[in-house]
Amino acid sequence: MAIDVEACYRRYGPMVLRRCRFLLRDEERAVDAMHDVFVQLLDHQDALSQTAPSSLLHRMATNVCLNRLRSERRRPADSDEELLVRIASLEDMEARTGAAAVLDRLFGREQVSTRTIAVLHLVDGMTYEEVAREVGLSVSGVRKRLRTLRAHLQELEAA
Repeated sequence: MAIDVEACYRRYGPMVLRRCRFLLRDEERAVDAMHDVFVQLLDHQDALSQTAPSSLLHRMATNVCLNRLRSERRRPADSDEELLVRIASLEDMEARTGAAAVLDRLFGREQVSTRTIAVLHLVDGMTYEEVAREVGLSVSGVRKRLRTLRAHLQELEAA
């Protein structure tokens, strides 16, 4: 018998959220992680059984949170990413115009999907795996595109 996800959410949602809060130590990230747990449960509900749902959800929450923490540690916060994020969040119109010119030069020689990859990873904070699923590439393909983009950004900064 498939798991009733809605009933599990109502009954075990607070427990999953407590586990996520404990591991991530950030309310917003914990809520996102909790929702990811239930999305995974929804995706696999037909393959899972109703036996010991609290143990299953506790283990899923732990895995989701630990994977997020690992991804954050692996994702380097280098100056290129910081520059792209600063450009994306500029408020002053003159600075925006300059930023748009830099972005046009940067993305002018890239494939259209590279801009999407950059925004998903650098601005939205998605992992390489999440971006790869979203754009239909392999994780190594996403890494290669971002590496090439960083190299082009360094060339622009040097010029």
